[in-house]
Order: sequence, then structure tokens, then C-alpha cells
Amino acid sequence: MKKYIIYLTIAIVLGFGFYQKVFIPKHTFKTINPKSGDMSVKVNGVGNVDSRYIYKIGSIYGGKVLNFELKEGTFIKKGTAIATIDSIDLKDKIDELKASIIKLNQDIVSLQIDKKSSISTYDYQDVIFEKNKKLYQKRAISQLDFQKYKTNMEVAKLKIENLDSKIASLYAQEKQIKSAINGLKERLTRYSIIAPISGYVIKKIVSNYQIIMPNQTLLELVNTKDVWVSTHIDTRISGEVKVGAKAIIKLRSSDKKYKATVANIKSYNNNITYEREVDVVFDNLPIPFYMEEQAIVDIDIKKLINIIKVPNKALSIYKKQQGVWLVKDNKVNFKSINILATSDKFIATKDLKTNDTIVIPNVKKKALSDGMKIYTKK
Repeated sequence: MKKYIIYLTIAIVLGFGFYQKVFIPKHTFKTINPKSGDMSVKVNGVGNVDSRYIYKIGSIYGGKVLNFELKEGTFIKKGTAIATIDSIDLKDKIDELKASIIKLNQDIVSLQIDKKSSISTYDYQDVIFEKNKKLYQKRAISQLDFQKYKTNMEVAKLKIENLDSKIASLYAQEKQIKSAINGLKERLTRYSIIAPISGYVIKKIVSNYQIIMPNQTLLELVNTKDVWVSTHIDTRISGEVKVGAKAIIKLRSSDKKYKATVANIKSYNNNITYEREVDVVFDNLPIPFYMEEQAIVDIDIKKLINIIKVPNKALSIYKKQQGVWLVKDNKVNFKSINILATSDKFIATKDLKTNDTIVIPNVKKKALSDGMKIYTKK
């Protein structure tokens, strides 16, 4: 008899230990109370860092690339010299044309001197002609003599006109050559590649001293004001997204969250993925940034005022219904609820009160069921 009493005592001790150490912990659940307050409702999507415009900077002329020292990730100002394309003998041609203008000017000066001398000769022959004209009218000289004086005067006049024609021709040549020089100078400026905007070098396509073809791109540039995240939102939840809505961008390479604003909503949907492209611009662009980097975007679509909020972890599915487990007098009962909105941490509903006690399910503990008795702790 004594032996059985010992066994019974051991069984009682073990049972009490099991009850205290296993049964009670397995049936003990944390609880919370719903809270009343405001809640921002968000939609989210995954996208990539992109830009409204990507400027492809190149040269209309082919040739060897010189002075191309810029590096990717460099910020440059508008008007910065990016590179020079070897113009080969273009400068020599300009110098040759300038030399020909100097020669023309020397010829013009020489002709002008000849013209001045010819004018003096003409003035002299004209005076002689006028005197002999009067003598001829008085029959004091013969017609042959008179004709000689007239011819001398006309020859002198023709020489002046001939010199004027030569000088005018040289001036015309000078004008034509100057025009050619200006054209070559203008062309020469196009061999210098200048930044058309202030921006950020995102891609360097060729290297220094490389030979390029006409119209080939040297680098790609973006205006930092144009950089955004191009994200894709399921069309079922994108209807309330508006331009100007506040957002948060989280880049794949960082845990930091960046404030942002919806800048653009594409006017068409992707008929394969059923998504709408929404472009979100950084309020303060992080430098450096990396094009095509993946990002997660949360966009505020509305704000619920004075609503009942329950943590997402309290939500359960029971008998194909969505709801929460309420506990009263250590017994749980499932209550289905209508979810008005969901955020990253909470769900909003009107079907609960702040004095309700909600059980937090735990997959490591016994599965909850209606009428089940549990132990609770805050």
C-alpha cells in the first residue's frame, strides 16, 4: 500500500509540474486592446530609380575623342567642357584662309595706290582735253590732234574703272573667304562638346582617345530634378493615387527612408501585368544615387480620422472569415470584422471597441477555437 502511495505522489508531482510548465504556458496568450486614432492608408509598389529625361550627349562629327576625363557619378554645370573631337586640319584651313585675306588686303592696297595715281593722270588728261576741245572748236587744231587728246582722257578714265572693278572683286573675295572662315569656326566649335544642362553623369559610353562615328553618344546625363522612382501599382488599388500625394521611398541598398511626392501617373495601364506606372520624385535626392536601383514605394492615399486600429498581427482567419479572437472570463470567441483599410502595421475597422480584449494568435501555441479556455497576459 505504501508503494502505491509513493507512485501516486510522484504522479501528482509530475502532473502538477506538467500543468505548471507545459499546459499553462501552451494556453497562455498575449492580449491587446484596440486603439482609437488616425491612420494613414497607403498603397505600395516596387519600382526602379529612373529619370523623366535622359540626355544623350554626343558629337555630330566623327573622329578621335580628346580631353574626355569626366567620370560617372560626377555633377557638372551647364556649359562645362565635356570633351573635344579631333578636328584634324580644320584649324590649318582657317589659318590658310586668314593668310589669303592678308594677301588680298595687300593687293587691295596696291591697287588703291595705282588708282590714286590713275586719278591724277585722268585729271591731267581731262584738263588737256578740255583746253584742246576749245581749240578744236575754234579750228585752231586738227581733228586728228583733238581725237588724240580725247583718247588719252578716255584711256585714263577706263584705267580707273578697271582698277575699281579689280578692287571690288578683291573685296568680294575677302567677304567670301571671311564667310568661309566663320563657317569653319562655327564648325570648329561643334568639335567641342559642351554640357547643355547642369546634371549628373550616369553613364560614360566611350573612353578618351577612342575613335567615334558621327552622331555617336559619348555619355548620358540627367538633371537631378528629373530623377524619380518609376513604380508599378496594381490597378485594383491605384485608383485613389493622386499627383501630389506624399510617399516614402526605400532603396534596396539602404534601410533609410526618403520622403517623396507623386509627380506623374501614366495615362495607360499595362494590359499584361494589370499595373499602372506611378512616378514618385524624391523630396531630397540622395547623392550618390544609382539608376535602375530597385526601390519600394509607399504612397499615402487617404487618412482615416478617429478610427479603431488593430495591429495586423491580431488578425486571424477562422472558418473562412477574417476577424479577431476576443477573450472574456478566460474564454475566447471569434468575431468576424469588416476591414476598412490596411496599413503596414494596422487594420482599421468600426466593428470593435477600445475596451475589447483581443488575443494575439501564436503558431507555437495551441490553435484557438470558439469557447476555448486560455490564460492571458498583457
